[in-house]
Amino acid sequence: MTLETWTAFFGWMTVLNFVFLLAATLALTLFRPGVLSIHARVSNLSEDDLNRAYFSYLANYKVLALVTSFVPYLALKLI
Repeated sequence: MTLETWTAFFGWMTVLNFVFLLAATLALTLFRPGVLSIHARVSNLSEDDLNRAYFSYLANYKVLALVTSFVPYLALKLI
């Protein structure tokens, strides 16, 4: 595979990861009462614990997306 192919691959992967991150953030923000009630019933966690879990999930996903897609894309663009 060529350098341009890898650059395009990591570029699109970055876009898709951040679109998913934005969608998850919007869903957890806009539909918080419904999501909290469903997850509280399923997991037997308090609302405070669920809020921490949501924040942790979004933070971890953002770091993972940066490390696995954006940083390789940036490195390939700099070559």
